[in-house]
Amino acid sequence: MEPIQRKEAKSRTQISILERQIFDFLGYQWAAILTNFVHVIMVILGLFGTVQFRPRYVTGYAVWLVLWVTWNVFIICFYLEVGDLSKDKDLIMTFNISMHRSWWMENGPGCRVTPVTPSPPWAPEDHRYISISGCLLEYQYVEVAHSSLQIILALAGFIYACYVVKLISEEEDSFDFIGGFDSYGYQGPQKTSHLQLQPMYMSK
Repeated sequence: MEPIQRKEAKSRTQISILERQIFDFLGYQWAAILTNFVHVIMVILGLFGTVQFRPRYVTGYAVWLVLWVTWNVFIICFYLEVGDLSKDKDLIMTFNISMHRSWWMENGPGCRVTPVTPSPPWAPEDHRYISISGCLLEYQYVEVAHSSLQIILALAGFIYACYVVKLISEEEDSFDFIGGFDSYGYQGPQKTSHLQLQPMYMSK
């Protein structure tokens, strides 16, 4: 893959994660925000390792992608309420410091938000109590779609990272074969004196 194509592939990944980061910021999803930030850094390191032929950086990027896929699988399970997880009761995404939900909950396609007055007695004073209706797509499915896209991109990135590491390793092996790393394969020219010593014979 040519360097330009490599940069284009990485830029598409960056655009998708930056888009997700924006909406997580709007929804105060702090756990997702921190994880997205780490992912952006790892993508940059992966790009640096690819351009500079640093297999360690690319390998680190590949290892991170495994963790990134695991995180997105958890997000999918969280919003689909797999097992004991509950998107309406658990505040995992906000570290239990606020009652904010996904930004898509109120701003999804077709959603109509209606304030409920008076608010129930159990509702916090600094929060409004609303009713949401008419959504063409429920917010949990929007979040699942975002995570599914990230999993697909991560799998493609993992395969690409493995290919780059293999390519760099083969180039290093071929360079070593021709003596590129052999410190004894080349010796500089020796200095020779222009004056040649001739034996002297003494006559009696």
